Amino acid sequence: MIAAITPAPPKRMTPQDLYDTAYNWILLNGPRVIFGIIVFFIGLWIIRFLKKHIRGRMSKKQIHSSLQPFFLSLSISALYIMLVVLVLAIIGIQLTFFTAIVGAASVAAGLALSGTLQNFAGGVLILLLKPFTLDDNIIAQGVDGYVTAIEVFYTEVLTHDNKAVIIPNGKLFNEIIINVTREGKQRLDLELKFNYAVDTDQVMNIISGSIKKTPEILTDHEPRVGLILLEADGFRVSVRVWVPTHKFTPVKFALHDNIVRDIKAAGIKLPGM
Repeated sequence: MIAAITPAPPKRMTPQDLYDTAYNWILLNGPRVIFGIIVFFIGLWIIRFLKKHIRGRMSKKQIHSSLQPFFLSLSISALYIMLVVLVLAIIGIQLTFFTAIVGAASVAAGLALSGTLQNFAGGVLILLLKPFTLDDNIIAQGVDGYVTAIEVFYTEVLTHDNKAVIIPNGKLFNEIIINVTREGKQRLDLELKFNYAVDTDQVMNIISGSIKKTPEILTDHEPRVGLILLEADGFRVSVRVWVPTHKFTPVKFALHDNIVRDIKAAGIKLPGM
């Protein structure tokens, strides 16, 4: 008959055992902990120094004021995370589980905020690359108007008929943008039709005189007036002049008025008159 073996009762830890365990842990890990604390405070001092340096560099580089707080916060947060990870590694704490949690959370957040992140990325690129600035007249997404606000997530455009249009930056930056005002000048095109009974030289001289007496037409580009099309019932004359972009509409109205007045004064009838 085999006798049952009774397990020995667990040994109770005495205060001396606890003291010895703590003493041995301090001897083994104490230097690393102290070194980690020293590195942590030195890192805090370096981050404060870098924060002032980054803010000054962004001001010198003329980074848009809407982006400066974000870039500063992102940079400093990244430095803090790197410092904490470095200190934990020095102390000897394993980061595998922490890294897995952060990675999973990042993937979930990226999927949930994909559209928002696209608009944010577009806004950052617009503010950095500056395809347009405030008060520029742009044509994009079927909208023609003046830029009144450039935010990180959207751009606001005021159309010529006084409608405020909000365009997400993701769509805006990924499509064609026509910047009307960037070059500072714009070509004004006009076509007029006359019947064949009208003398072409007379028409050319009258229109040239109308151009000369219209203010704000740029003189560094020679105005062009010429026959552009011959039709069965008459011919068409093309007028091309250059004007300052911000004066485009007033100059257009003034030129139209001068041409019509001068042609009527010469006794020439326009079609339908």
